[in-house]
Amino acid sequence: MSHEQFPTDRPAVVTCGLPYANGDLHVGHLRTYVGGDVYSRALRKLGQQTAFVSGSDMHGTPVAVNAEKEGVTPEEFALGWHETYEETFPKFNVEFDNYGHTHDETNTELTKEFVRTLDENGHVYEKTIMVAYDPEEDQYLPDRYVEGECPYCGAKARGDECDEGCQRHLEPGEIVDPVSTITGNPAEYRERTHKFFRVSEFQEYLQEFIDRLEGTSNAQNQPREWIEGELQDWCITRDMDWGIDYPGEEDDGTEELVLYVWVDAPIEYVSSTKQYTERVGSDEYDWEEVWQNEGDIVHVIGRDIIQHHTVFWPAMLRGVDYEEPRAVMASGFVTLGGKGFSTSRNRAVWADEYLAEGFDPDLLRYYLATNGGFQQDVDFSWSKFQERVNGELVGTVGNFLYRSLLFAYRNYEGTPEADVSEEVQNRIEGAIREFGEAVNDYSVRRAGLATVELARFGNEYIQRNEPWKLTDEEPEKAAQVIRDCVQIAKAVAVLFEPVAPGKSERLWEALGEAGSVHDVEVHAALDAPPASFDEPTELFEKIEDERVEELNEKLDERVAAATESEADDGDETETEKEESETDADSDVSDLEPISEDRISFDEFQALDLRVGEIVSAEGVDGADKLAKLEVDIGHEVRQIVAGIKQLHDLDSLVGERVVVVANLEKAELFGVESNGMLLAAGEQADILTTHGDSVPGTKVR
Repeated sequence: MSHEQFPTDRPAVVTCGLPYANGDLHVGHLRTYVGGDVYSRALRKLGQQTAFVSGSDMHGTPVAVNAEKEGVTPEEFALGWHETYEETFPKFNVEFDNYGHTHDETNTELTKEFVRTLDENGHVYEKTIMVAYDPEEDQYLPDRYVEGECPYCGAKARGDECDEGCQRHLEPGEIVDPVSTITGNPAEYRERTHKFFRVSEFQEYLQEFIDRLEGTSNAQNQPREWIEGELQDWCITRDMDWGIDYPGEEDDGTEELVLYVWVDAPIEYVSSTKQYTERVGSDEYDWEEVWQNEGDIVHVIGRDIIQHHTVFWPAMLRGVDYEEPRAVMASGFVTLGGKGFSTSRNRAVWADEYLAEGFDPDLLRYYLATNGGFQQDVDFSWSKFQERVNGELVGTVGNFLYRSLLFAYRNYEGTPEADVSEEVQNRIEGAIREFGEAVNDYSVRRAGLATVELARFGNEYIQRNEPWKLTDEEPEKAAQVIRDCVQIAKAVAVLFEPVAPGKSERLWEALGEAGSVHDVEVHAALDAPPASFDEPTELFEKIEDERVEELNEKLDERVAAATESEADDGDETETEKEESETDADSDVSDLEPISEDRISFDEFQALDLRVGEIVSAEGVDGADKLAKLEVDIGHEVRQIVAGIKQLHDLDSLVGERVVVVANLEKAELFGVESNGMLLAAGEQADILTTHGDSVPGTKVR
């Protein structure tokens, strides 16, 4: 791994977290895959040799459970969804260089090779543990076959993850009061011998690794609790039939064990890269150079799997002497109209639904890539989607391109014979620098907005110079202005390609350019455009209010119908593997009732509510949920402990204006004094902030 600025002289690989082969894709899923595609395209634009790979995650208990429900084998079930994903991603211009799956021969053999090497190097051992068991079914209960209480935070949890509480990875035997999801009966614990990976052996290495890891700050900060605490070894086998068999010797007791899904899933990154090399040849791209000889590895994932990619996976790579990741980019979640996606209640905008509505995929790519920082949550609504499309794509980018190219065509039949002005040359060079800086800061948002800002400059430039007034009086000046505008248009085509590849290719062709915009690098933004081109058409179309009303009505009706059906059927047991944002799911019916007990105005006045500014934020050692904040409340800086550690990227809170209860009695939490209370709404701790610029210390009335 290098820490040189991109582009480097080493090959890079960009991977996306594997979609679980267990259900349809919605726009929440697409955020990670669009982000990975944008980033890999942006690297290539800088001249970086890059492969973009992923694959379907085929194994694990949810696949086995749902396959049994449908009366098919797990392999048939998972392959069906794998083929759906293979067809869906290209429809959103997400173009992997290789897209495999974890059950194919390459990954099966490479996974076994990894585990054998770990074992030979002394990193694997046997241990007898207590495993949940369903006596009625005479079956051990791995992972999603068992539910119960999290031993760390007390929330309802599944066998391998506290998905509704502290988000911890859970080992077999840790669930309190286990219940079989097969029969609904209480489970019992029985002794069972399993294989363990000595993660604790890599603790010192991981502490150094996390300090040099690049990417988003949540990927760097969230794992520190595990890495700096008591790092536990990791059970890497399960009592199941579906999965990759443990590569043991005959009659050594491992013939009934398969590898845990989180062993073979990340190895698919390597397998998929290897398959790419096998297809194109090592002269074009060498998978061994990137994975075994200081390549630049960038993982693009959802934030709910940070721990796996920053603790378990780098330890595995270290154990087999492979290269460590250079960066982990962990995205925030996507909500729908302020609420969490819920697949069970059909509250989602599905990938195929979006396409069926006739919208261009690049519109959604732009919305997902530029609507907030990559690690921040993004709210999707048809109204917000319309606002971004109409305001930025139609009003800024599309408006500049159409008016300038149409003027050039009608007056010059293409590009006027003039040199680019120094002002425009400098502005395009500045946009190229901004683009490169965004890539090196792992910001897909800034990479996209660099182009929008360039188009905004173009609009201002043509309006300021008014070439339509110069064609008769100062024809040379008019030609100069339009020459500049055509050059800006070409730069937009080049720099916008990672975010909007389809629209950029169409613009490239409209300019009369040869070849494909996908194949050129950033310096092409300054190359002279063709002398002639045809009459342009508008690149983006406005979304009308009536269309949005229609879409909202369809969505509301579908959600209402699904919710009513669910109510008729009673409580539903969710066995599908959903994103963590679905756990934030809430309807009005879920809200706490308003208290009937009224307080007087004087009692309310007794609360001293103040505006504060967060100066620093860090996790409390040993506490899963608690964060220690330093908050400036004008008169002094207060230390406040808040239960927001797992719900917010702490670094991003610095500088936020918040509301604090300043006259609350002091308390001590996990040995840390808390002098005040931060106000937040709901289970997801939506922090109350100020709309304006009230200074710290201002009293809230």
